[in-house]
Amino acid sequence: MTDETAYTAAERPALTALRRWYTAAWLLLGLVPSVIGVGNDSGPVKWASLALVAAALAYTAVHRARHHSPLYLAVLAAGLGVMAALPGGGAALLIAALPQFWFQTRGPRAAVLLSGCAAAATAAGSIWRDSPGNAAAALAGYAVSVLAGLLLHRLVADGEARASALATELSLTQEQLAAAHRAQGAADERERMAREIHDTLAQGFASIIVLAEAARAGLDGDAEHTARQLRSIEATARENFAEARVLVGSAPRSGLSPGSVVPTLRRTLERFAQDTGITVEAELAEDVDCDQQTRIALLRCTQESLANVRKHADASTVGVVLAQGPYAIELEITDDGRGFLVEESHGFGLDGMRKRLAELDGELTVTSSVGDGTRVLATFPTTFPSNGRP
Repeated sequence: MTDETAYTAAERPALTALRRWYTAAWLLLGLVPSVIGVGNDSGPVKWASLALVAAALAYTAVHRARHHSPLYLAVLAAGLGVMAALPGGGAALLIAALPQFWFQTRGPRAAVLLSGCAAAATAAGSIWRDSPGNAAAALAGYAVSVLAGLLLHRLVADGEARASALATELSLTQEQLAAAHRAQGAADERERMAREIHDTLAQGFASIIVLAEAARAGLDGDAEHTARQLRSIEATARENFAEARVLVGSAPRSGLSPGSVVPTLRRTLERFAQDTGITVEAELAEDVDCDQQTRIALLRCTQESLANVRKHADASTVGVVLAQGPYAIELEITDDGRGFLVEESHGFGLDGMRKRLAELDGELTVTSSVGDGTRVLATFPTTFPSNGRP
């Protein structure tokens, strides 16, 4: 029906198998009965039969070479007309040969034309042999083959059009999906950067501002206290500089050294108590075992909670408990400040902590009410129980 190169790699094996089956049917149902029918004859009849056998072999060669030769089909049409004029031939041989005109042509127009020539030759031979019934059968078979061939060609063309449309749609969808992934990736990266800046640089600058204001107010007072505040400003600025290098990629991704997180948390709590004058009561388990991402999340949650206490709580005491249970690490931070309504709070800090914990399959629980202080509980699941057994 169409050139075999138009078929996909998945369709070509099926097409090859179909041609092989048809070759067998053509030999068994088309040629063999005709040759047997003229087996007892001699002269021109037998020679014509042998010529048709030669044409069948030529078809096999054409099929093997996958070469579409109009010359072969023209010879076949003439041979069918000759066989129809002989005693052993007839319309049945044409019916068996008609699919060749669709297999071996590049389009339906050539198939209709060449198969029509074969049908006309067969009808003429049958009429010459005084077999009008065979002539009518040949023409009827030709008409049916044209209808079937055009229908199948249309179905194949529609299938190819649908496949092409689906391929185009799939390609467009893939491009859109890739663009969406890139956009989502960029949005996620912006959100991550915003969270990191908020949890590190922004908090550090806020501390520097508070300490600078306090130091300026105390210039005429306790010089030693002012000196401590200035040293704290310097240390915070250095930490911010280190965090900035991390964010721009000129330093390792983590500002936290590998190992236990407890020493870093203790330094953070001591600095907070020194800068604010708020009493800090800490119970930090020394045997907390977690990966680097969890250590960073523990530090960031502590820093954000302490920053909220500094800015909003007006508290006198902060309690910090770090413990490792059988299946989770828990960080609890409480204060005796003024409290707030959790359902009405939509600050970037709390949302950032929740998303940071969610990335580690953890959970953040914030409990507070006006006048009753605040409790922040961060839970980090661990892969194995604390005893080391799965």
